[in-house]
Amino acid sequence: MSDNGVRRERSEGTPAADPIATKHAERRAINVGSEDALAKAFEMALTPIAMAGVGWLLDRWLGTAPIFLVGFAVFTFCYVVWKGFRGYDTAMRAQEAQLDGRTRGQDR
Repeated sequence: MSDNGVRRERSEGTPAADPIATKHAERRAINVGSEDALAKAFEMALTPIAMAGVGWLLDRWLGTAPIFLVGFAVFTFCYVVWKGFRGYDTAMRAQEAQLDGRTRGQDR
């Protein structure tokens, strides 16, 4: 029993879950997810723009049409999108493996 008279269940020798700590952990997970999403959004927007700037400088130096500007921007955008899909796929495979492990462990 805790100080306020509420009984907390313990499972297999682990300490009882603290509701305040659980709430903080949930908020922390949401904040980390938001930070990751914001970082990926900036990467997806700014990296092609930066490479387009490099292409523009190269076009200006070589006196060519905006071939390098467009080429660098498109190539970099495709790379960033591919990288995002690859990261998502890796994360989902890890989640599936974790869930499969839990399911097998509960079947025994």
